[in-house]
Amino acid sequence: MQDAIRKTIGQVSTILLGKDHEIRLALACLLSKGHLLIEDLPGMGKTTLAHTLAKALGLSFNRIQFTSDLLPADIIGVSVWDRDDSSFSFHPGPIFNQLVLADEINRTTPKTQSALLEAMEERQVTVDGETRRLPSPFFVIATQNPVTQTGTFALPESQLDRFLMRIELGYPDPAAERTLLKGEDRREMLEHLEAAITAEELSEIQEACSRVKASDALLDYIQRLVHYTRQAPEFAYGLSPRGSLALLACARTWAFIDGREFVVPEDVQAVLGPVVEHRLREAADFSGHGGTALAQRLLTSVDVVG
Repeated sequence: MQDAIRKTIGQVSTILLGKDHEIRLALACLLSKGHLLIEDLPGMGKTTLAHTLAKALGLSFNRIQFTSDLLPADIIGVSVWDRDDSSFSFHPGPIFNQLVLADEINRTTPKTQSALLEAMEERQVTVDGETRRLPSPFFVIATQNPVTQTGTFALPESQLDRFLMRIELGYPDPAAERTLLKGEDRREMLEHLEAAITAEELSEIQEACSRVKASDALLDYIQRLVHYTRQAPEFAYGLSPRGSLALLACARTWAFIDGREFVVPEDVQAVLGPVVEHRLREAADFSGHGGTALAQRLLTSVDVVG
C-alpha cells in the first residue's frame, strides 16, 4: 500500500512542482476521510492540486466556482416538474461527485457556504424532504483567498471545523519556477496523467490508516496538547473533541504513509499545525490570524513525556 501512496505522491509532484510536503499533507487529509481547505493567494496552484489529486486517485471530479450570486441549489441540485410524468424529477448538482473542488469558497454568501455543511459532515444532502447519499469516497477540497482581499466572506467557525486540515502552498522555489517557465503547460500534462490507484485500493488504504496503533502514552500526549489549549489564557477557546479526534486520525495516517504500524509523537507534531491552526483563536485577536503562532506555542510548551 505504501508503494501506491508513493506512486500517487510522485504523480502529483510531476504537475505541482516543489510542493512534496504540501502534497503529502493533502493526501494524508483525504486518506483520513477528511476535507481540505487551501488558503493562499490566487494563482498559487490550489485548483491544480485538487484536480491533480482527483486524477491520480481515479475519482470523479467537479469544480464549483463560488461567486456572490451562487445559490445552494446550484451546488446540491434541484427538483424540476416533469409534465410528461406529472411528477418532480431531481437533477443532481455538482456535489454528487467523489472529489468536489469548492473554488474560492469565501467569495460566496454565508447562506450558500452553509449548503456544504450537511454534505461534508453527513455525506448526504436533503432536498424537498428526501435524503440522498453522496458517492463514496467523498471529499471536498475548498480554496479560499486571504480574508484581507476584497469581496470575501469569512468562513464561520462551524464551517471551518468541518475541514480536517487547512494548508497553504506558498510561492515555488526558484528551481521549480524556472521549470514552470521553461516546461510544458501543466494543464496539458494533467490531461495525460493516469490514476495511480483504484477506488477499491483507496478504500483499503483508508481502513488500514484507521487501524494504526496509538499507545496510551501517545494518547496522553494528545490529551496534554488539547488540555493546554483549554486552560492557557492566550487561547480564546480550546480544541473540541472533534479537534482531538482529527489530530489522532491524521497522525495515524502520517505514520502509515511512513510505513509504520504505530504512531510516534513526531507524527502528531508533523500534522499539528494543519489540523489545529484554523480551529484556534488568540484571546486578544478574534480575526483568526493567530492560529499558526498558537500551534507553535503548543509544540514548544507541551512536553512529549508527561
